[in-house]
Amino acid sequence: MPGVAEQILDLARWAPSGDNTQPWRFEIIDDRHLVVHAFDTRNHCVYDLDGHPSQIALGALLETIAIAASAHGLRAEFSRRPDSPDTHPDYSVELISDSHLMPDPLLAHIKQRSVQRRRMRTTPLIESQKQALQNAVGNVYTIRWFEGGAQRWQLAKLMFDNAKLRLTLPEAYPVHRDIIEWKTRFSEDKVPDQALGLDAMTLKLMRWAMTSWQRVEFLNTYLAGHLVPRIEMDLLPGVFCAAHFAILANKAPETIGDYVAAGRAVQRFWLTATSLGIGLQPELTPLIFSRYVREERQFSQSAGAWIQAKTLAGRLKTVLEDDTPRTVFIGRIGHGASPWARSLRKSVSSLQQPLEKLP
Repeated sequence: MPGVAEQILDLARWAPSGDNTQPWRFEIIDDRHLVVHAFDTRNHCVYDLDGHPSQIALGALLETIAIAASAHGLRAEFSRRPDSPDTHPDYSVELISDSHLMPDPLLAHIKQRSVQRRRMRTTPLIESQKQALQNAVGNVYTIRWFEGGAQRWQLAKLMFDNAKLRLTLPEAYPVHRDIIEWKTRFSEDKVPDQALGLDAMTLKLMRWAMTSWQRVEFLNTYLAGHLVPRIEMDLLPGVFCAAHFAILANKAPETIGDYVAAGRAVQRFWLTATSLGIGLQPELTPLIFSRYVREERQFSQSAGAWIQAKTLAGRLKTVLEDDTPRTVFIGRIGHGASPWARSLRKSVSSLQQPLEKLP
């Protein structure tokens, strides 16, 4: 039978990460000591600006370790190793026996939590649900809700227009190409195509196009190839949901520790939503591109992409009432059927590998 540490990691590995990249590796010292060797994808992923999205994912992992450890009466304490670089932060994990610690109520929902990319019901969340979600993130973060037809349309249109930037951006093409696993419902280390929320004909066309940037560019230039995917993946799901939401920190995050803390709060929010039977989809790319614009950092050789990003950043700033720097997460939420296709995870054994093999 696996040891306690391995049992904890077997559950914790279900933490969410951008495009199912799972940017971490595990080292088991003994049943009371672990090391999480994290890494980011900033060097090859335009969406992982300064590694912050990966750091939020790392926070989600650490929170999931803490929840999983509670099943064994263990309290998890984390500390970053000071000699680890920002691109590869290492976190020591100490598991401490605590006879007063009860299993976390979110424990049962770790494996159940997933991304809902398809349309959901527009039935509004009730106040007790919204309060439970606010309680999940604590008093360091505030949930801002965008409800009702007009606000849902405003956010859906923003995501729809942002998707045009994503799908026509040369620098994003290799990311999209590499993270999709075709003709499958499940994937251990990618996103299965059948979880994207696209119909069969659109999937077939996309599969053909994604074999080369030249095909993608041809479709986008002459046949508006980005239009149908944007409608199916962004516009309709953005309208058909209970609400969009933003999670705002009391203070704009600056350090890796700030982003890790935000990730821990996001995971508790997501697991709480799952416990309430509520689906969720992240909508982070407008936030990422707005930071490129705010800090005047080029992300593309395309002048048109920069113009699009500036316009979208201005619209997001209006939506968030100038609070974009404090916003750590954006998404949509609502009731609906559980996803029938989803990303799985690598095994614990495959997530334990020598450091020199890390990306």
